[in-house]
Amino acid sequence: MKAVFFVKKEKQGEAKNKVYNDDLVSRQSILIRDNSALGIEKDGYYLQIDGEEGAIKRAKEILSGTAEELKGEEAKKVLEAIEKQESSAAEGFGAIFG
Repeated sequence: MKAVFFVKKEKQGEAKNKVYNDDLVSRQSILIRDNSALGIEKDGYYLQIDGEEGAIKRAKEILSGTAEELKGEEAKKVLEAIEKQESSAAEGFGAIFG
């Protein structure tokens, strides 16, 4: 299960601390990307958490007031941009170590 959150620049440190200091959430796959790295106009960071349902629920609880969970088309757009970036990175490593 994946969830994606938008974090304003001034809240980035707080959001990272909450996610990485929580025992359950910190054991999930966590990606943080700057909006400009994804080619998205919204100014801030995107936090993707990929993991079990209970951990996603906990992430939503601890990030309440710090980050905004994205849904619908906006979430889909961000998840696709992250996936594309990850895929490009994997292809680059493949070419190096091919």
